[in-house]
Amino acid sequence: MQPVEQSLSGWGRFPRARCSLYRPERISEVPQIIGFGRNEKYIARGYGRSYGDASLNHDNGVVLMERMDRFLSFDPDTGILRCEAGVQLAEIIKYFLPQGWFLPVTPGTKFCSIGACVACDVHGKNHHKDGSLGNFVEEIRLFTPSGEVVRGSRKENVDLFLATIGGMGLTGIILEVTFRLRPVKSAYISVDYIRTKDLDETLASFEELDSQYTYSVGWLDCLARGPSFGRGLLMFGNHAEPGELSPLRTKKARLVTVPFDFPPGILNKYSLQIFNLLYYNMQKPRKKTLVDYDKFFYPLDKVLQWNRIYGKKGFLQYQCVVPRKSSVDALTRILEAIKKSGIFPFLAVLKRMGSSSGGILSFPMPGYTLALDFPFKNNVLDLLTTLDEIVLGVRGRVYLAKDARLSPESFKLMYPNLDRWQKIKAGVDPQDVFVSDLAKRVGL
Repeated sequence: MQPVEQSLSGWGRFPRARCSLYRPERISEVPQIIGFGRNEKYIARGYGRSYGDASLNHDNGVVLMERMDRFLSFDPDTGILRCEAGVQLAEIIKYFLPQGWFLPVTPGTKFCSIGACVACDVHGKNHHKDGSLGNFVEEIRLFTPSGEVVRGSRKENVDLFLATIGGMGLTGIILEVTFRLRPVKSAYISVDYIRTKDLDETLASFEELDSQYTYSVGWLDCLARGPSFGRGLLMFGNHAEPGELSPLRTKKARLVTVPFDFPPGILNKYSLQIFNLLYYNMQKPRKKTLVDYDKFFYPLDKVLQWNRIYGKKGFLQYQCVVPRKSSVDALTRILEAIKKSGIFPFLAVLKRMGSSSGGILSFPMPGYTLALDFPFKNNVLDLLTTLDEIVLGVRGRVYLAKDARLSPESFKLMYPNLDRWQKIKAGVDPQDVFVSDLAKRVGL
């Protein structure tokens, strides 16, 4: 199979890399690809929704999984679905929500593959209750560098299974995933919106209310100062009970597309101030409403190619997690460092996290996670290094699926189980056949 040479990027559009692309149609074609090029290295790629360089492989092979997207089996009694790794979350929702099943965990987009979600051990708005996707994975089938297809689970090849959950695709190519869907009675979410006046009230609201809801998430106003510092809009939700008019179906969402890259300067402090003011004040201090799953889980999916809003230079998303006991101090220092820098994120999302899935390199840990979108500017890298220092100081960590610039020194300090993971990696892939630009950058 001959590759196609092409420049690729993650969703943040920074960095870019020239890669050799392979697009297998079936699982049986994967062995024909691996080893095709002399000394070539490989990484699998779904739909390019990781933000940084996790699915880039400069001057080496990228195996596109998008055509390996078949459902293989489903048990309607247990909700256990077996499918190929290239299946998109949107397709799972399309076919199984009308039958009363939903994703057990979902990130903020449905336009990503289930294989990539396992490789990143994605988390969602229900991590405080249910943990990450790895908690719901029953089995994976993994193509290893030896050419063998290995089954992994919590009972079979356990170490390899746990190294693959959150392993960023570096233990081999995930071919199939077997996991449990969530039974639901409605396609709608009953949501309580709560407007908070400052950071103390924001965190206190999470602590007080999280246990009552399956889902929770908060938007922070990073421009607010003085007594409004850390104010936000919080959303707490549960799956709605059956109502009228086909509760397991919703109206088809109307999609719009950003047709071109926005010119520099449109996204600035002043436009952000206007947006934050309108967004914060559009909600009543407390409001309860019923919204469909798309509006609650995937608001940005209605705007195709929304990453073009940040212009040709792209953007960096910085997502960290800090321990619960240090959350007030760490989040205060992060917001203050942003304010001092004068570089403001155009999106700031806060969630509370629960226990880890057991994935050796999984990002989640008990505490609070903050995700920040910064337009790419020369001095933004200095700011993010400052944020790294704050996160390291409280023994937190940065999410690899969103990262594009973390140093190997910081990475090693943030992920204390790295040595265990590297031993498993060396056992299954001693020649480092599976690598990525992320792996080379942070020393994986």
